[in-house]
Amino acid sequence: MAKVFQDKVVVSIDVGTTKICVLVAQYEHGDLQILGMGKAPSDGLRKGVVVDMQKTVASIKTALKEAEQMANVVIHSAAVGVSGGHISATNSQGMVPIKSGFVQQQDITNVLNAARAFAIPEEMQILHVLPQFFIIDARDKVQNPLGMHGIRLQVHAHVIMGAIASVQNLVRCCELAGVKVTDIILEQLASAQAVLSRDERELGVAMLDIGGGTSDLALYQQGNIRHTFVLPVAGNHFTNDLAVCLRTTFKDAERIKKEYGLAYDALLEQDSLIEIDAVQGNEKQYIKRSDIVAILQPRAHELLSLIHDEITKQSLTTFMPAGFVLTGGGSLLPGIKELAETIFKVPVRIGALPINNETWQSLQSPIYATGYGLLKQVINDKNSLSVEGPLTMRIFMRMKSWITDFF
Repeated sequence: MAKVFQDKVVVSIDVGTTKICVLVAQYEHGDLQILGMGKAPSDGLRKGVVVDMQKTVASIKTALKEAEQMANVVIHSAAVGVSGGHISATNSQGMVPIKSGFVQQQDITNVLNAARAFAIPEEMQILHVLPQFFIIDARDKVQNPLGMHGIRLQVHAHVIMGAIASVQNLVRCCELAGVKVTDIILEQLASAQAVLSRDERELGVAMLDIGGGTSDLALYQQGNIRHTFVLPVAGNHFTNDLAVCLRTTFKDAERIKKEYGLAYDALLEQDSLIEIDAVQGNEKQYIKRSDIVAILQPRAHELLSLIHDEITKQSLTTFMPAGFVLTGGGSLLPGIKELAETIFKVPVRIGALPINNETWQSLQSPIYATGYGLLKQVINDKNSLSVEGPLTMRIFMRMKSWITDFF
């Protein structure tokens, strides 16, 4: 067994609606090596928001223990992903004078602070300030203004906000489970780190992470975030639709979805009979697979259409020449890729993880996109601390006040 250096260990916690996933990795010489993984059912969340702290803490503890045993380390701190219907975002601008005649790091810090200086509801707080581009003296757009000469520095930024109480509850659950939260990162930003290539982000691409409780959209162009959106329609809605329409148990509805689910009727080749549990006692019943498609396809169409409407409303339909990427557990539903292609009229692919280690081949599944992306984001943030330029003040701003001001 390779030696584990505790100071090189990074940990992520994906606190999802259906599962808690803890990933432990060691970063050295530019390589991210997975050491351990822990999973547990998530019983205390609904649509990405904590609704039962005791159950959530218990689930986190279970996943942590499994990851610690597998990695042979003690987990003290971790980066945590956040999502939920309480997340909102807006585009903002900031402008400051360039005091010394050429852009210094402090000027970049000042202009980003100016971009976040707008009125927000009392119950909300800023999570991320993500620069889209900078402008010097009202001229051309630049990605890295450091060192450039000018009089005025302007930034166009994407500002992401979350409900204070919701994030407080999430942080508190992690603390009660014995883990210090070192960073809070929007889940679709983490997932994008895991499944999108540099070329895709540069050309323009949309990514939809379909989880259990929410579907999280991130749209990139020219390497930077252009838009984010959280939709409270996701995998659990598919399962619930099956349970209600087929009058079966939620557990069996989940099994049916995974084993026989299909979201696009054009792909149905043979209409077979399927045995399912009736919700009343131990009775059995038989349904056609076409009945399953008739239930799942309208829900999938609704979800994807709502995302399409959001992209259209924001005038972003031309911003994704590289296509559309689906990830998260919901992307595993057969037919959803093909259905998405008919709705978005662009190439669609499933965002699997680029993990080549045979020991961890199971982590290639899209369901681990957020957890793996959180690890990558932590590493990027650590590396940025030793690099000159805008990254030094952290493009994905770590809002220390979210963590230090709570307790």
